[in-house]
Amino acid sequence: MAETTLADAERALAQASDLETEDAVTVLRTARQNLREKRNDPDVDEVRREELETRLEQRIRVVRARDAYDGGLGSAMNPTEEDAP
Repeated sequence: MAETTLADAERALAQASDLETEDAVTVLRTARQNLREKRNDPDVDEVRREELETRLEQRIRVVRARDAYDGGLGSAMNPTEEDAP
């Protein structure tokens, strides 16, 4: 069962790149929560679990940033002459 949870987290990481922002964040958060629930499980490789949890957190930030950039925030932060006030 523990290996399934770790494998599920890896699948969530791969799946998130194909999903819209909110769906990707939901998938990643669910996987992260499932890993957190396994923190004290003696059948889980704690090092691998922590690494996957960190990767999930990073991917959530990347997906959120991608959404902000795609939403035009990126151009507001780095305007061209045409976009500058």
